Amino acid sequence: MREFLETSLTPEIRRAGSRMTSVYADHEAQMAWQAILHARGWAAPGWPKEYGGAGWSAVQKHIYARERVAAGAPPTSPMGINMAGPAIIGYGTPTQKAHFLPRMLSGEHFWCQGYSEPQAGSDLAALQMRAVRDGDELVCSGSKIWVTHANVANWVFCLVRTTRNERKQQGITFLLIDMTSPGIEVRPIVMNSGEWIQNQIFFENVRVPVANVLGEIDQGWTVAKYLLEFERGGTAYAPELRANLDALREQVSASRAEGRQHSPSAHFDARLADAAIQIEVLDALEMEILSALSNGRAAGTDASMMKILGTELQQLVTELALEAAGPIGRAWQPGVSMPGGPLLGYPGSIEDYASGEPWQAIAPLRYINERAGTIYAGTNEIQRGIIAKAELGL
Repeated sequence: MREFLETSLTPEIRRAGSRMTSVYADHEAQMAWQAILHARGWAAPGWPKEYGGAGWSAVQKHIYARERVAAGAPPTSPMGINMAGPAIIGYGTPTQKAHFLPRMLSGEHFWCQGYSEPQAGSDLAALQMRAVRDGDELVCSGSKIWVTHANVANWVFCLVRTTRNERKQQGITFLLIDMTSPGIEVRPIVMNSGEWIQNQIFFENVRVPVANVLGEIDQGWTVAKYLLEFERGGTAYAPELRANLDALREQVSASRAEGRQHSPSAHFDARLADAAIQIEVLDALEMEILSALSNGRAAGTDASMMKILGTELQQLVTELALEAAGPIGRAWQPGVSMPGGPLLGYPGSIEDYASGEPWQAIAPLRYINERAGTIYAGTNEIQRGIIAKAELGL
């Protein structure tokens, strides 16, 4: 794996991996990296080989995750290969698998996720986007919000309301929608950092073939729960957390040795050590989850536990980085970064930033973006409620 990474990664792709401001890499670099992986047969580590995946074991996936981060390679987009892909493999018809999976691997289809709505976020079952059947089509109207990369995606998987029942989880359908369909409008949601990664999608009488229903009509909640296990627990957090913490240690040590480091709190080194211990605990949990998935078992509530620990540790590491960056981290210096979307209204280049080391300039952007980690994919409060209900019977 190290040999492959050493020979396959270009300087541009490495730069994109090391200068990310969130969990999403620069789109062009990300797609270039996926093309390299696809040529080797490694674009989908967890998919069975029969569908074009690598068919790796839990240990092999862990090795790749660890070495990818260490080499500075960016991740691939999770919405297609890590989320829609497993759902299609699990619930798709032979025709759907044959059509969508190869195009997902090659990058011809780039996916986004249409779940949240203005009035349905953590309470996802409250969604209102409707789909009314008209012959062999479903006519869709409504809105989805906080849609990552809808501005570059050409397919979206959506939950839509096809029937109104007493229980709001009933009557929901899982639908695959071509983003080039008439009646779709994408509007940007620009973050306070200037990054355009999130979007709102408006659907006005959008016609979608019934053949694009994944699973059965009105049974989409079952598919959604299956997919959410992959979103919450299908990707290991620990390798990247460990690499980021190790890099922070080295950066702080070098700054101190050169007399450039301001003085963080007296207990800063102890907090670094505490974070390292927590990451090792998370790593043990992730190995159990990946082992279960590789043996055909669902992650279950372990996915919620992993999501809680992983996102809260992401926030902790960015808090430590921001403290270590000191006064330089207070300046808005987006030009040094390679975010997951355009910086609207900012014409700067990678050399165009005020002062300090690149990590000090990126630290505040990562800190801001990681605030969302405990909210997306179901808030951590919701995850704790899932664990309390399923495991403790509360």
